[in-house]
Amino acid sequence: MPTNNSAVAARELTVTRLFRAPRELVFRVWTDPAHLANWWGPARFTNPRCDWDVRPGGKIHVDMRAPDGAVYPMGGEFREILPPEKLVFLTSALDGAGKPIFQNLNTVLFKEFEDNQTLIELHVQVVEELGDAEQYLKGMELGWSSSLDKLEAYVGFGADGRAAAAASKAHETVGREIRASRIFRAPRALVWRLCTEPEHIKNWWGPNGFTTIIEHMDVRPGGEWRFVMHGPDGIDYPNHKLYEVVKPIDRLVMNHVCQPHHRMEVVFADVDGGTEVKVWMLFPTAEECQAIIARVGADQKLVENLVKLEQYLMTL
Repeated sequence: MPTNNSAVAARELTVTRLFRAPRELVFRVWTDPAHLANWWGPARFTNPRCDWDVRPGGKIHVDMRAPDGAVYPMGGEFREILPPEKLVFLTSALDGAGKPIFQNLNTVLFKEFEDNQTLIELHVQVVEELGDAEQYLKGMELGWSSSLDKLEAYVGFGADGRAAAAASKAHETVGREIRASRIFRAPRALVWRLCTEPEHIKNWWGPNGFTTIIEHMDVRPGGEWRFVMHGPDGIDYPNHKLYEVVKPIDRLVMNHVCQPHHRMEVVFADVDGGTEVKVWMLFPTAEECQAIIARVGADQKLVENLVKLEQYLMTL
């Protein structure tokens, strides 16, 4: 039987992701089953059956095969299609008898962005629970994030048939990452505020010798952060980020949508006596990552940024 409405209403997920590909291409790989079969589902899952009838009332059936060989069937139906701007469709995880376990209403918005990029806004709402849904729903966010990672890799290869290579690279980060971490002797809620409130972050953001002017900071999924860093060389460096994930007081994910393109993840964790902050910067290729390290010492500057946060914290 369906759960009560208040319980269902609480199960919602909003995800934004920026893709370095034109909107028409991104929309096409969402609506052409020949493309969709190459990226749909969590990491290392394949889709031996992918029925994806993109028209109002069109039916959906996808068999997702896990690495251990288990098959997880999914049914559904399209509700609204507005090329290349919007998709609305229902999806249902199916049990062994083909009966729905739960039903989600998915709305995907495709927005043109600067430099021929595409911003996707995905909203998922659990509208009905019909069976033992908990084990599936608790992994909903991770599953969607993993699937969008595969999509990002796929369109990055041009969606031109090199799907196997793209999918295999979806989680490869060797040589593409810059990492740093630091422990702060302060509660996690306070450290989170210093990283998300403009009146604080303007006082410490940036490497040594840099000052920062915040132009706009909207800390929510899909929100923008625009700021200018004034360097010791007298040059202004405009920056533009889009928030992808905002989970107070746990995690931030941001896409840097101007050069140098990269994805930044910040994780806040309780440790004995304080808060550990871990930062990852993921670049599209190892070549781009190593170039920014060689050119400006980006790895050291990330460490300097965290040291400045610690110094600012000591003044409060």
